[in-house]
Amino acid sequence: MQYAIDPSLDILSRTPGVLRHLLGGLPESWAHANEGAETWSPFDVLGHLIHGERTDWMERTRIILSDQEERRFRPFDRFAQLEESRGKDMLQLLDEFEALRKRNITQVRELNLSDEQLERTGIHPAFGAVRLSELLATWMVHDLDHLAQIARVMAKQYQAATGPWTAYLRILQ
Repeated sequence: MQYAIDPSLDILSRTPGVLRHLLGGLPESWAHANEGAETWSPFDVLGHLIHGERTDWMERTRIILSDQEERRFRPFDRFAQLEESRGKDMLQLLDEFEALRKRNITQVRELNLSDEQLERTGIHPAFGAVRLSELLATWMVHDLDHLAQIARVMAKQYQAATGPWTAYLRILQ
């Protein structure tokens, strides 16, 4: 499937609602459950998504669209949420994510990006030259990846409880 901005933004705009329905009102034991040491809970994943909304997707979009000769991205701190989310609860994070995502989607739509702009490039610290269309596609797939991660983490909390059916549940493998 070839990248198209409108369907991508439509999917991105749904993520806050999906997360609110899945995570809102859950007991803390579910919100903070993980898959073991050095893994993320649903709470951590949501914090990571918030950090990306603040410091990654739009910042890199602006860099690519700028007239700067050097359009190099700053490295993204994939673990910043562990400190930034401290002292907050799930509902605070859900509200924060929803507001940030709404603002960012509005900003992208207001850019009214042309095909030529989508082909512009920035310099990723690990990958080198990347196109704006690739960044925006990655933003959407990144959401889907983390939605799957949250579902997997939650499912694994009942891995032992599923008994022999574990063999048939791909999410638990």
